[in-house]
Amino acid sequence: MRFGIKERGILSPVYAFAKKRKIKLYLVGGILRDLILKREKDNPDFDFAVKSGAINFGRKLAGDLRCGFVVLDKEHGSCRLVKKYGDQYLTFDFTDFRGKNLEEDLKHRDFTINAIALELETALKSNDFSRLLMDPYGGRADIKQEIIRVVNNSAFAEDPLRILRAFSFSAILNFNIDKTTLKLAKLNKNKLTSVSGERIRDELFKVLATDKSYDYLLALDKLKILDIIFPEIKKMRRIGQGPYHHLDVWQHTLETIKQLELIFKGARNKEILSYLNTDISSQRRRKALLKFGAFLHDFGKPKTLKREKGRTTFHGHERIGLRIAEDIAKRLKLSNDEIYSLHKMVLWHLRPGYLADTANPTPRAKFRYFRDAGLEALSILLLSLADQRSTQGPLFTFKVRQLHENVVAKLIKEYLKKDKEKVQKRLLNGDDLMKEFKLKPSPLIGKVLSEIEELQAIGKVKNKKEALSAAAKIVK
Repeated sequence: MRFGIKERGILSPVYAFAKKRKIKLYLVGGILRDLILKREKDNPDFDFAVKSGAINFGRKLAGDLRCGFVVLDKEHGSCRLVKKYGDQYLTFDFTDFRGKNLEEDLKHRDFTINAIALELETALKSNDFSRLLMDPYGGRADIKQEIIRVVNNSAFAEDPLRILRAFSFSAILNFNIDKTTLKLAKLNKNKLTSVSGERIRDELFKVLATDKSYDYLLALDKLKILDIIFPEIKKMRRIGQGPYHHLDVWQHTLETIKQLELIFKGARNKEILSYLNTDISSQRRRKALLKFGAFLHDFGKPKTLKREKGRTTFHGHERIGLRIAEDIAKRLKLSNDEIYSLHKMVLWHLRPGYLADTANPTPRAKFRYFRDAGLEALSILLLSLADQRSTQGPLFTFKVRQLHENVVAKLIKEYLKKDKEKVQKRLLNGDDLMKEFKLKPSPLIGKVLSEIEELQAIGKVKNKKEALSAAAKIVK
């Protein structure tokens, strides 16, 4: 076992810098685990253990390599460097020993599969370092048996985020979590309330980025760990939804994610796949964000629940849910772009269903949907499909399902066609309106322009003369 030319090229400048300062560096955890698994990452990360002075060393190395630097944990002496390497971003983490020596440091790592170390000099100079790995807690054996196991029973107490990391590693590597580790996770789950939102976000989105996130959300739900992260879920449990539904609000939410993943699995259109794989923020893709949108889409139902004359209703739940979703997104420190996308998904997730009330929605209705939904128009259509497929109560009929599917399929086709078309040039602008109708700047200008844009989109006006004629009626 050895590093390839690329890894040696990445690590050699780090080793040269450390050697000049007589600092011994140890590679630990992920990079060695992935090498054993023969697993390649799009953006590799390298973790280093240093006896002491990791932050000071990292800061000076960042200056030498001309890369980004940030202190992760001042108390435990931990920092991160980020460097662009070709079309990749490399991450170097440096952390002080948690103990008097390397073995004690490894004892404080999260899982046995990550408690493996190798001196950097050995890694670069040896043609086969498989027998030189330091593995005091049986990490290689657990890698072979595909097991996630804590190094020691206080691992979750030391850092409760490791509870979520157990599930994210399980999802990414397709490993099983050992029974004792699951028991410890259940025992320590309440400690997750002390973990920052951005750390929870990162592990949650690692799960959402996999193809089987439904299975892992289900496992987290079984231990009631999701209730600790999202207390809003407790109110969603055991709320029946009437005869069109066969599941309560929370179980319906999970089923929607399951159906969404089945839709993704069956997707073959390259344009749809490209759309879903678009990075929205910090290497978090739209596909994962759409699953999170499905997760949040009915969070407003408990607050809007009404039972009238034997009927169960949730009128306005999308608007109440929007506020809850935005609060959660801010709690998790999601980017403004992600919050904007979630806003559209939650607010408009019912619109495709309304459009499917008729087999052929009007051009005006379709235009308004695409205008309001914006970049998330396709996301919302896919979410609507999954939402509908998660509804199978006694009043459910195949005819209604088929109508919904047909309308959504047509809208998806229309969206993809629109995406290729050039944006229509406006027939009028604000100056034209003020000059023609002797108007002063006011909200009326924007309203008229919006109406003209709609008429142009549906083919009711085709030139400036027709646009002015229509504008005259609107102004009047």
